[in-house]
Amino acid sequence: MVEIGIFQYNWPNNTFTLIFSSFLPKSSSPSAEIKMHHLRSHISVVFIIAAVTVILCSPSTVSAGSQPLRSSSSFSVALQTLQKNLNYEFKNIGYLRRAMTHSSYSEENNKAFSILGESIIETTVALKLLKIDVDISSKDVSDRIAEISKVETSCAVDGMRLGLQNVVRVSSNTDSSTSSIVCGAFRSIFAAIALDTGKSDDAGDVFLAVHGGAGGLFYV
Repeated sequence: MVEIGIFQYNWPNNTFTLIFSSFLPKSSSPSAEIKMHHLRSHISVVFIIAAVTVILCSPSTVSAGSQPLRSSSSFSVALQTLQKNLNYEFKNIGYLRRAMTHSSYSEENNKAFSILGESIIETTVALKLLKIDVDISSKDVSDRIAEISKVETSCAVDGMRLGLQNVVRVSSNTDSSTSSIVCGAFRSIFAAIALDTGKSDDAGDVFLAVHGGAGGLFYV
């Protein structure tokens, strides 16, 4: 007697047909029937395992499972490019990863980094202005700091120039090019550098170079 099992699996771009056959002797006694029953059960289990293996090894299944790895790899490449644009290489890349993670994406995000980064930028600007002119008025210092801290006209502009809208990680329904998100990521960079070196002055130097553009010229 021949028992045949046929399994068909259809998926976009993939069609599998698995045929499993076994040759079983014709039974002639109750004990033989019991043995035949156990043998059929064993064959069924083997058949199911084979079918599941086909599904798990299909190209579509493998591709879907590997998608997060490609995303992670793309993010790592973006961070490498960002470090080159900053002319600063992190000893602990985890700080930059956190700086480029928005709160909509993860609970481990850059919100606290952004606060520290803003403080570093303001301190750096005030220090630079006083070095240029020690007699500068407090009003002028305040006005310059306020100008350089504006989201749309300064902070986000610097961030866009670095391409942060294409680097920062956000949720699927969040626009990464929003000025506040780009600005937050930009400020967070300098918090990350300060944490990486243990010195806010180092972060301030990178800010001056980035904000000043070619040659690191200071302007507001």
